[in-house]
Amino acid sequence: MIKYKTPEEIEIMRESALIVSKTLGVMAEKIEPGVTPLELDKIADEFIRDHGGVPAFLGLYDYPKSIITSVNEQVVHGIPTDRPLQEGDIVGVDIGVLKNEYYGDHAYTFAVGEISDDVKQLLRVTKECLDKGIEQLVSGNRIGDLSYAIQQHAERHGYGVVRELVGHGLGKKMHESPEVPNFGKRGRGPKIQEGLVVAIEPMINMGTRRVIQLNDGWTIVTADKKPSAHFEHDVAVVNGQPEVLSTFQYVEEALAKKNAVIV
Repeated sequence: MIKYKTPEEIEIMRESALIVSKTLGVMAEKIEPGVTPLELDKIADEFIRDHGGVPAFLGLYDYPKSIITSVNEQVVHGIPTDRPLQEGDIVGVDIGVLKNEYYGDHAYTFAVGEISDDVKQLLRVTKECLDKGIEQLVSGNRIGDLSYAIQQHAERHGYGVVRELVGHGLGKKMHESPEVPNFGKRGRGPKIQEGLVVAIEPMINMGTRRVIQLNDGWTIVTADKKPSAHFEHDVAVVNGQPEVLSTFQYVEEALAKKNAVIV
């Protein structure tokens, strides 16, 4: 059952989402060759707690860390390790926060130093897929309209759209109804209505759409070992239109300050 949110609940959720946004901004400052995902995890955990939130992923379904760091061919659910990031890597950082009983959850895929032009295009197109999905979150549309828009844009560039993992409703639980696939047909799925809040999160692969889960029980990788990108926003339907509760502003400001790659 879909739980539609009141304007007051949406404002509380905006607070949770903004802590995630600011934490991702700190990640943007820290990510460079030589830093380890474990170091990022510690920094993020402290930042979230210092800003009145709780790291939402820690212990969720028994997940062992506070953030998710997915490097190169890792699609999502990568567990932070002590392997230093290297020049030319990409790393998707997915962060969840619980504050005042409501969740925020969004993600950004970062370049580590300079990256190749083809990987840069993958990041750019995946972020465009997110924008195109958000545009369709309008009262009267259906979830399939959003899913179709994402799939068409990704496949137009020859990329694979992951099927096994999807976006989701968000609220007092991290994962609520409805599911929000990144593939589908227009006019299908639940009708979009006022007060719906969802996490839209395209997971787009440079090559095949097929994925494999590693033996750690968490990490999802591309079957052909080609890179994958992941961008995510929390979006509410307000006055019939999409309103993004999270923001990449802090990420982009931090990247601009260090002259890093911005997509």
